[in-house]
This record gives sequence, structure tokens and C-alpha cells, in this order.
Amino acid sequence: MDTDTVLIGKVTRAFGVQGALRVYPITHDPQRYKDLKEVILQFENNTPRRFSVREAQVYADCVCLALDGIGDREQAEACRGYEVRVDRKDVPPLSEGWYYFELEGLKVYEGEVYWGTLKQVVQTGANDIYLVAGPQGEICVPALKSVVQEVDLERGIMQVTLPPGLVEDEGKP
Repeated sequence: MDTDTVLIGKVTRAFGVQGALRVYPITHDPQRYKDLKEVILQFENNTPRRFSVREAQVYADCVCLALDGIGDREQAEACRGYEVRVDRKDVPPLSEGWYYFELEGLKVYEGEVYWGTLKQVVQTGANDIYLVAGPQGEICVPALKSVVQEVDLERGIMQVTLPPGLVEDEGKP
């Protein structure tokens, strides 16, 4: 997948008869859709296609997107299952914290001990979990202030202090 784009939603079906798309938003603030000028639609490994946004309406459970170039229900239905992406440079900065896409790929260390690369952020009911894959296998690191000591996006590093018992002593390098 293109690392210069960010996933912000998924087309679930057509919306109405004039070619609008019903989109499941993957963002904490669906209102951001109203500011979009352009989106990228991509299905699996197909070539991504760029579209200008004519209109975006935000509802309680979805976003309705009207795009130039998609003008009827049949064309909209053909987009079912497509990812809705935006250029990474168009993602507004957060006032606090990090986007998941910024964390994925970080090298995770505990002091000088290398645990691996953060592969995925998993959302749970309580706190997020960072799935880290490395030489010792996969570990699940809780995304807690007491565990995550430092995130340095410029250097691509996360420093952690793993809680006792998270990794068996013989698993530690």
C-alpha cells in the first residue's frame, strides 16, 4: 500500500441515485470530510484513482461523498469496498498524540534492547495495544503512559518500559 496516502474510510454502498458514495469513516473526527478537496479511491492492489470532492455530508453513522466523475448509482455501486484515502500531507496535525499511521513502522526499544517494529495498533475497549514483531517473536505492548516513555517520529523510535511478566524472562535478549 502507498505510504504517501492515509486511509480515512471505506465505501460501503451507493447513497441515493445521483452517484454519491456512502462511506464508513475511519477517523476520530468525521467532520474533516467537509474540508476535503480531493480523495483517492483504491480497491486492493488496483491502481488508485483521484477524484475531486463535490460535496461531503456527515451523518451519525456515515459520510456521504459526491465526487466528480461518479454520476449515477451504478458507478457508485461499482465502488463498493473501495478504500477512501487522502495524501499524507493533507492530514491535519493533531493537537496532542499521534496518528496510528505515524506509529506503525517505529522501531521499539527498551533501553538498548530492540524488541522489533510496531506493525499494528489494535484498538481495544480500554487502551490501544501496539503489536510489535521482532527477533523474539510478537509482543503486545499496552499503549499506556507508564509503558511508552518516548516517541521520536523523526528518528523512527519508540522507547518503552515493559511491565513485569509481559515477556518471559527467558524471552528477554
